[in-house]
Amino acid sequence: MALFYGGSSGYNFRNKSSPPINTQPSPVDLGFKMELVMPFWGKYRPFTGRCCQRCTPKSWESFFHKRLTSLGFCNVIKITEENTRYRGWLVRRLCYILAVCDWKVCAETPGDLQKKILGSKRIQDIVCQTVPRGEGDSPTAGISVAQWTKEIHRILCQIQASLSPFLLRLCHWALLKLLNQMFLNVIVHKGQLEMVRKAAQVPDVPMVFLSTHKSHLDGLLIPFLLVSQGFAMPRVAWDCKAFTPKYRAMLTQLGGVFLPEGVEQRQDSKQGTLSKAVVASYVEELLKSRQPLLIFLEETFSGVLQLSASSKEWLSLVVHAFHSGTIPNVLVVPVGVSYDVAPDLGHRGQESPAQTISLWTSLWTVCRAVYRRLGCVRIDFAQPVSLQEYATNNLSGKKCIGRHLKELLLPEILGKSPSKMDCEKLQRWPTGFQGEGAKQEILVDNLSLHSLIAGVSCSAIMAAEVMAALLLHKHQEGVLLSRLMQDFAWLTEEILLHYYDVGFSGQVRNVVRHALLLLRHCITIQHLSVGDVLVTPKKTEAAVTELSQHSAALLPVFIQESLAGCAINALLMELLPFLGSPEQLRDVLLVQEELHNKTFLLAQLLQRDFLLCQPCESVYSYCQAAVDKLILCGLLVAEEVPSDVLVCDTSRKRFKATDDFGDSDSDYGDDAGKQCFKVNQQESSCTFFVFICCLLSPLLKTLDRAAAFLGELKDPQPESQYLESLHQFLVRKAREDCSFECANMTLTAISIQIYKELGVIREVPGQKEATLHLSETFAAKENQEKLEKFIRQFIYN
Repeated sequence: MALFYGGSSGYNFRNKSSPPINTQPSPVDLGFKMELVMPFWGKYRPFTGRCCQRCTPKSWESFFHKRLTSLGFCNVIKITEENTRYRGWLVRRLCYILAVCDWKVCAETPGDLQKKILGSKRIQDIVCQTVPRGEGDSPTAGISVAQWTKEIHRILCQIQASLSPFLLRLCHWALLKLLNQMFLNVIVHKGQLEMVRKAAQVPDVPMVFLSTHKSHLDGLLIPFLLVSQGFAMPRVAWDCKAFTPKYRAMLTQLGGVFLPEGVEQRQDSKQGTLSKAVVASYVEELLKSRQPLLIFLEETFSGVLQLSASSKEWLSLVVHAFHSGTIPNVLVVPVGVSYDVAPDLGHRGQESPAQTISLWTSLWTVCRAVYRRLGCVRIDFAQPVSLQEYATNNLSGKKCIGRHLKELLLPEILGKSPSKMDCEKLQRWPTGFQGEGAKQEILVDNLSLHSLIAGVSCSAIMAAEVMAALLLHKHQEGVLLSRLMQDFAWLTEEILLHYYDVGFSGQVRNVVRHALLLLRHCITIQHLSVGDVLVTPKKTEAAVTELSQHSAALLPVFIQESLAGCAINALLMELLPFLGSPEQLRDVLLVQEELHNKTFLLAQLLQRDFLLCQPCESVYSYCQAAVDKLILCGLLVAEEVPSDVLVCDTSRKRFKATDDFGDSDSDYGDDAGKQCFKVNQQESSCTFFVFICCLLSPLLKTLDRAAAFLGELKDPQPESQYLESLHQFLVRKAREDCSFECANMTLTAISIQIYKELGVIREVPGQKEATLHLSETFAAKENQEKLEKFIRQFIYN
């Protein structure tokens, strides 16, 4: 919902389709009466989450109409007698029960599911290859049939459990009561619901929802939303490693499905082969019966964008069912979930991948959430995508020829690269795709990334996230409330101009008070004698960690600007030793080609899912668009090349000032065909430059400190042990300078993954887990220092 609607006259009137935020009396009395009204140039909320026009042009035109954007919002947890078929005094008190009883909860499982799976060609082939044949006997005769039936039944019990409509209605009633205690509202756009409803009416085509993952509550909240709005209840694909066995058994009775044991084992393992065959047949039967499936794309408690391995497993099963001809098509619907404060936010980025969550841990988290009152929730649906169209366009396209990250970036780090790279022809090739199924694996990987980008782009930015970004990256030493309100309005306008939506509306004063109330554990408020209020973020570990987790939601909005901003910083730091003082940097001209190349180097170092770079887009064109965005926002200003200004052009491996009048003409001629830019020195541009660089700093600092930790890897270590040791090292470093945003378990895992792809760390597969070795190249201290220097150039200090 758009924030501030109004004309240039400055009057604040809100669109009727945008419900105001529910602000309660705050225990934090700001004591400052000020109303700031900023007009927003737009009548309706922008339609976000459009699918890729290059890969799915037909889907881009379908399921969308301009009128959908003006249908307004609804609060799905606000149930009154209007939501029932009855009226009266008693109905108003029993409206929750009556409404839940009217919902269509489809919990039927085909009674012959086990028989169909046992009779599938995939299972029969395994039986024929495994069961010894006796003369005149069928391979599935006698006791062999009973053994196979028992084993298949055991695997099916690990995947799902029988559902009870009464238990599901009881759970939905309890969840409705709980959501009203935890949140002020749960908002969804009516136009998006109409779009999904239209897609659900396509005959014989099942729907698969691919959602972002902000909390474990998502697995209950999204099915509740769909059922309450008249959709079929989806099966929810959970990550089996995240829960204890008893908790997992309870979730299967509420519609959860899990990958069975043995799926991740080697291909030649008998148990792994049978488990994969059973779960593949189960997904086929599930989609044939047109039951929706909900898959979470992100890692649990990641805190940053990272595709999960289990989501790719489930999505590969869906793609395989389509390729086998079992179903003619699948409609993929990306989903974005946004919380003011997620119920389990305190765990995000701090949990080890080996840790599991118990039922009691979840109940304690819910009790804390009810006590804290977590603000608002927003759920958005992106445009449905036809899997048939996407697969046709991707499999028939040109084959991508690229190089691995080790071949691409390592020579540049070690100083062995040529003086000038042809970045347009250099592309990073994804690792791990081998064999006959490589095309399908690449298709699954690309579809996952496309869906993640669509889900993130349609996710609303909440008030607490905007406020946390301002306090952490712009006002670390404190700020007056009047200035904070102006910056809040400015940052909100920037988010809307980047075609992202915000999950709040109303007057700035009320929204800012609401955000400060949600972040009250992270800030201190002091009333000044001048009538203003001083807001200061705390420097404690818990406060900085929570603020960084909130502010991470703004990185997708400004990721390209952050990438180009850090590249500019690297170019300026490269030139600094040649200057007498840092003040002379303001007169430096940056060559456009060199800026593109430096941005390209940083983009190659990071992962595509982190950068939200679409698979159908080359990395170099992505970097060109990043630089262009800084030009459009005014941070870079085009300049001609005068004779007395330094030109930053490392493609010629030198920095020159044309003070020698004898060859000034030739120097100018070298730069005549090059576009040069100067960093805008206005205060607003400098502030924005620092802000976008700081958004990317947590990951870059983590990579820098992980490079400094390489000396600790003297002996081979199991990956889990090395991950824990590196995380403890980052925690110690963070306590020295209060940079607790870098002590994130997911950022630690990402840095290890990047160094494995880069060839810094070698991975040797083992029976239980992989073992990490320091490569021979980086056993030398000199090369470790070169790696640290390469990464440190992009970090803004």
